[in-house]
Amino acid sequence: MGFEIFGLQSELLRAVEAMGLKEPTPIQAEAIPVGMEGKDLLASASTGSGKTAAFLLPVLHRMLSAGKPGNRTRVVVLTPTRELAAQIFEQVGKLAGRSGVTAAAIYGGVAMGPQIRAIRSGVNVLVCTPGRLLDHLRQPYGKLDSVDTVILDEGDRMLDMGFLPDIRKILSSVPAGRQTLLFSATMPGEIRQLSKEFMRDPVVIDKAVKAAPAAGIRQAIYPVPHHLKSGLLVRLLEDEGLESVICFVRTKARADRLTKNLMAANISCAAIHGDRSQVQRQRALEGFKRGHTRVLVATDVAARGIDVADVSHVINIDCPPAAEDYIHRVGRTGRAAATGDAFTFVSPDENGHLRLIERVLGKKLDRVTVADFDYSKEPPKPQGIVQGKPARSGFLGHGRQGGPGRSGGTPGPRFHGGKPHGPANPWRGNAKRSKQATH
Repeated sequence: MGFEIFGLQSELLRAVEAMGLKEPTPIQAEAIPVGMEGKDLLASASTGSGKTAAFLLPVLHRMLSAGKPGNRTRVVVLTPTRELAAQIFEQVGKLAGRSGVTAAAIYGGVAMGPQIRAIRSGVNVLVCTPGRLLDHLRQPYGKLDSVDTVILDEGDRMLDMGFLPDIRKILSSVPAGRQTLLFSATMPGEIRQLSKEFMRDPVVIDKAVKAAPAAGIRQAIYPVPHHLKSGLLVRLLEDEGLESVICFVRTKARADRLTKNLMAANISCAAIHGDRSQVQRQRALEGFKRGHTRVLVATDVAARGIDVADVSHVINIDCPPAAEDYIHRVGRTGRAAATGDAFTFVSPDENGHLRLIERVLGKKLDRVTVADFDYSKEPPKPQGIVQGKPARSGFLGHGRQGGPGRSGGTPGPRFHGGKPHGPANPWRGNAKRSKQATH
């Protein structure tokens, strides 16, 4: 069963064939006909299941079926991150091809000038982050009165990130008779409530796999103290089978620190997080996609919606506190029925997070240790300590006497590099894996 069964415009069928898409995924098979009929749609499907094509193909078909699209803005796509907006914009270009459909990406971190010109000229499809679109709507040229379709992508993530007030303002600026498509990786109660507020009798499609990563993802837990996580990562990366790796960390500072340690070990890497400029983020992502960069170190800004093919490994340097975050992180590998590996480094203070994840998954994950890796190495002394006395500034302190980094306190978690010794025991090699009971 190919895409021709939907009766899509010939330009779209040629584009789908050029992209190498042979058969529709389950979410595409159900969502495309509903979208083509102009009905509102509330759809949920797992990460990597083809949601982007599921909402772009029907709206592009409807636009082309109505004749030349002209210079009116007909479709607005709202998405939570700049990277996802850029990705969807790229997909519009591939699918629309030479059909005459015009599009623009509207997000922060870049100059406003080209975006202003695009909105004034009336490009047919705007792919936007909510905040930057609102910046334009506050100006006299910011009009959406010709919009007939609004797509909310990663709806649950936008709610998590606090975009609901912005979404309300944007939807109040478009005609009430529009078609609204809401796509989400999960279907929490807040999403269903949102659909009642903004949609008209939507068709509901739920294809999400409940609380489980894709079947092709092999998962393993690496128990390790905080201060040895960076060294363990370097050891694992001695295996060339770890070809394309995304490492997730909790904070921006930890992402920068881990990147420096990997660079010191001559491992090609780049960081992507909220403090990086849009140019830096895009350059890092492109380098990773093209294979020029082996390791992408990211905060959760990259946990959803980033479509990178052939990610061999996801490594959670910090164990995520919620099972849903874990599922979305590891979903960066094993996409589109492929296989992949997901490792999670778990320090003793993160065992509670791990128990929660395993409870939701309904199974205990394998524990793996690496042969000849020195797990007993003591953490380095905190900086700012001189002969047992705290430095005057409390360099690593948290603002309280005796806190982390001060005399009498416990040093906060830090990454430390260094060349490991001895052979690695990688998951993807022939080395034996050892299981340990958790306590």
